[in-house]
Amino acid sequence: MRVNRREFLGMTGVVVAGGGAAAVAAGCDRSPGTAKADHTLHIGQGQVEVAPGRVVSTTLYNGQFPGPLLQFTEGKPVVVDVHNDTGTPEQLHWHGQAVPVEVDGSAEEGTPFIPAHGMRRLSFTPGPSGLRFYHTHLVAGADLNLGQYNGQVGPVYIEPKQNPGAYDREVFLTLKEFGPSLSQGGDMAADFLAGEPVAELRDKGEAAMAASLASGKPHGYEVGYDTFTINGRMLGHGDPIRVKEGERVLLHVVNGGATENRSLALHGHTFTVLALDGNPVPNPARVPVLWLGTAERVSAVVEMTNPGVWVLGDLSDDDRDNGMGIVVEYAGRTGDPQWVPPPPFTWDYRLFTRSGATSAEPEEQIELLIEKRNADRDGYNLWTLNGVAFDMDTATPVFDLAHGRRYRLRLRNATDDIHPIHLHRNTFEVTHIAGTPTAGLRKDVVMLGGYHEMAIDVVADQTGASLLHCHQQLHMDYGFMALLRVG
Repeated sequence: MRVNRREFLGMTGVVVAGGGAAAVAAGCDRSPGTAKADHTLHIGQGQVEVAPGRVVSTTLYNGQFPGPLLQFTEGKPVVVDVHNDTGTPEQLHWHGQAVPVEVDGSAEEGTPFIPAHGMRRLSFTPGPSGLRFYHTHLVAGADLNLGQYNGQVGPVYIEPKQNPGAYDREVFLTLKEFGPSLSQGGDMAADFLAGEPVAELRDKGEAAMAASLASGKPHGYEVGYDTFTINGRMLGHGDPIRVKEGERVLLHVVNGGATENRSLALHGHTFTVLALDGNPVPNPARVPVLWLGTAERVSAVVEMTNPGVWVLGDLSDDDRDNGMGIVVEYAGRTGDPQWVPPPPFTWDYRLFTRSGATSAEPEEQIELLIEKRNADRDGYNLWTLNGVAFDMDTATPVFDLAHGRRYRLRLRNATDDIHPIHLHRNTFEVTHIAGTPTAGLRKDVVMLGGYHEMAIDVVADQTGASLLHCHQQLHMDYGFMALLRVG
């Protein structure tokens, strides 16, 4: 039996508000007024039972993780009341949507805070269509209870006018780590991205690190975790994804973590990637592994053609053994879930681009050099763009853009870290990847590899300030931000 989104979400107890598509955002009203909101969110302390007898205490939306799936209607303004039941002023960021500054959820841009023990009413028209999400947007610094270290993450789906359609049902998956702690060592996987390091950038970054260590400084702080979940449950402790042989299941995956890049593989199956960050890709391609930087999203169809009981999980044995996975169970099959690692695979955004096409020429180019000052601020790494770390007091650096012009941001990474680059209130086109000109790939987060170069194009049509930053919480908190300002 083939079911559509409303039927599937109805069977799973999720209320659907309707379809959706790209639209220009409206305004915001701080007062609740007399009309009833379409959705109400409460920010408050709560508990997540990630496994029987194992509970995580954190800050949540509506007392649950992930926060409720919000389904918006194409062309129809929506009203969301957000109540902050905590003692800390909060921001709620509508990640991936083209909404005005007053709604976007970024203090750096000028969005008013949701006051402690207060509320804000947010009114806007959702868009663009596709898989978006909402999350807190605070500078956490050394406080690992704030920002995206806690549980304030929830999915958003804005239905397109033309639904891809060739699937039987959908499953929404939110990936998230809990139990953060600081360490001075341990690197994430960094060799899964296509492309070769740029010698000039590598030499520059390695020389800076060598000089820092020679001066007696330790390696800067990093964050690790002890609990890994999908939809708030550790592997083996939540309901499995129950499938039938021959079904086509559309997975909507959100990396809702604070600092980690994530991967997913399912033995004997491939993923046909239809959309990245909610935006249809020019070339849907089949891959054996999904990779997602912090805050990236993937929508991919899996054909269920390998009956059994399997683990859909992360390639990292440690992370998967500590919960980062979910069981896929075919009808009529029993037994312990099996994990079989996939063959080696390199994640290459170029797979999904428009072959042979070229992007429009920019009217102006902005060079952005990313550097790291090891352990430069109380043991934390300091991150700079063109030699400048973001200053919260002055909200600088700022790049002023002329309305309507097309700009190319040339990102040059003189560090060995992968940076998930995010631009608020805009969708950009990736126009240069690992030495190759590209066209047609539209995103709002993109992973920039260590010592790699990349170019993204943005049309300056969103009036006001838009925050450009690394979505890795530590990098953002310690300098990796800038504002693009359109007058």
